[in-house]
Amino acid sequence: MTFSKHWLGAGLAAWVGLAQAAPTTDELQQQIEALQRAVTALQQQLDATRRAETAVVPPQGGDILAAQTGAEPATKEDIDGLRSDLENYKYEQQRNRETKTALSTRALTIGGTVQARATYQDTGTRSGSSAVADDRHSSFDVSQATLNFSGSLYRDYAEGRNLDYRLAFAYAKNTPANNNSQFNVTDAYLRYSPFPTVTGLEEPKLTLTLGQQQIPFGLEAQVGEELRPVINSAQFLNNLGVGTRQIGLIVRGDYDPYVDYGFNYRAPLLEYAVGVVNGNGPNKSDDNSDKDWLARAAVTLPVDYNSWLRELKFGASYYKGSRNLTQTQGTTTSVARQGKSDRFGFDIYYNHDPYGFTYELAQGTDEQLTGPAVKSRGQYLTLFYTFGEQWVKSFRGQAKYDDWWPRSYQLFARWDQWDPNLDQADDRSTVSTAGFNVFFAETTKFQFNVSHTAYDEAGKDSENQYLAQFQFGF
Repeated sequence: MTFSKHWLGAGLAAWVGLAQAAPTTDELQQQIEALQRAVTALQQQLDATRRAETAVVPPQGGDILAAQTGAEPATKEDIDGLRSDLENYKYEQQRNRETKTALSTRALTIGGTVQARATYQDTGTRSGSSAVADDRHSSFDVSQATLNFSGSLYRDYAEGRNLDYRLAFAYAKNTPANNNSQFNVTDAYLRYSPFPTVTGLEEPKLTLTLGQQQIPFGLEAQVGEELRPVINSAQFLNNLGVGTRQIGLIVRGDYDPYVDYGFNYRAPLLEYAVGVVNGNGPNKSDDNSDKDWLARAAVTLPVDYNSWLRELKFGASYYKGSRNLTQTQGTTTSVARQGKSDRFGFDIYYNHDPYGFTYELAQGTDEQLTGPAVKSRGQYLTLFYTFGEQWVKSFRGQAKYDDWWPRSYQLFARWDQWDPNLDQADDRSTVSTAGFNVFFAETTKFQFNVSHTAYDEAGKDSENQYLAQFQFGF
C-alpha cells in the first residue's frame, strides 16, 4: 500500500510537470503583457532619475545654451570674432568723442537764446539808421542773441555745498555806419552754497555770488530777458539803471519755506538779499572810491497750495549808490565830487494759475552839482491770463525728447508810466500794451504786442507800435 502511494504521488507530480511545461496560448499572452508592463515601469523610473539629476546639477559653460536652445557651444573662432567687434565699437566711440564732441576740463552746460523781431510804428523814426536816411516805419531786427556757459567747479555730493560758475555773452548792435556788431560779457560770476542743499526742500537756502550779475531789485530787473512777458521792458528799468548788471558780491537766501511735494511747490516765507557792488555798470572798474549797497526783502503769504492767496508776494528793494558829479571849465571836464544816487522800490506779485498780476513802483533820487536833487518815478501794472498744459505737471511728464511739447497761451495787458522829474510838470510818458504769447516748447515762444505811447508834453504826438517776436533757446 505504501509502495502504491509512492507511485501514485510520482505520477501526479509528473502530470503536473507536463502540464506546466506546456502552457496554453492564453497563459503565454498574459505573461508577455506582464513583462511589457514591468519594462514600462522600469523606463519611467529611469526617466525620473535622469530629470532629478539634471535639476540638481545644472549644465556648465557652453552646455547652458545647448540645454536651453539646443544650440552648439561657441567655438574659439566665434569668441575671437566677438572680441574684434567689441574693439571696433570702442574705437568708433572714442573717435566720435574726440572729433565730434566738445570737451572741457570741468562740467559744462552750453545754452543760449535768439530773438528775431519785426516792428512797425506809425510815427517815423531815424533811430538805428544813418543820419541821411529818410524816416522809417518798419524794420526787421535780431533784438537779442545770447550764449552762456555754466557748470560746477566743485560738487559736494555729500551735502551739496557746491561751487558753481556762469559765463554769458550777449549780442549788441552798433550804429549802421560801423556795419557790424559785438558780443559783450553779461554774466561772469562764481556762486557758492555755504549751507547743505541736499537735506530737503524744507531747509532754507543761502548763496554767495561774486562777479558780474543782475542785481536783486524789484521783479523785472531780476528776470532774464528771455523770460519777460512783454517784448519792451518797463521804462524805469533802463532810466533808473536798475536793469543793468553790476560787479560785486551779493548774498541771497530764504527762510521758513512752505513745501508741498505733491505739487512740487516751494514758497519761502521770507526771501532776502544784501550786497555791495561797484555801481557804474557792467564790464567796468569802479570809477570812484565809494561802493553801492543794496538790500531786498520779500514776504510770501504762508497759505496752503489750494488757497486762492497762493503765490501772493510783497517785496521792497533799496539801492544806496553814488555817482560822479562833473563840471566843465573851458574844454576840460573834471569830477567835482560824488553825489548820491539812491533807488527805492515796492512790488506785488500774484500768480494763481490761470490768473495773475504784477505791480511795481520804483523811485530814484539823483543829487546834482547845483540845485536840488532830481526825483524820478516809474511804475507799471501787468495783468495776465494763461491757459494750456505747459506748466501742468502731469502734461510736462509726458513731454518727449523730440519736437512735441505741451503748449500754453497767454493774454496780457500792461500799463507803464515814467516821470523823469516829479518837480516838473508835463514830462510823463505812458505806455499801454496788449499782447499775446504762445509757448511752443520749453524754450520757444512767439510774442505779439500792440502798444500806445502817450506824452503829457504839449505838442508831442502819441505813437503806436506793433511788434512780433519769435524767440528760441538751445
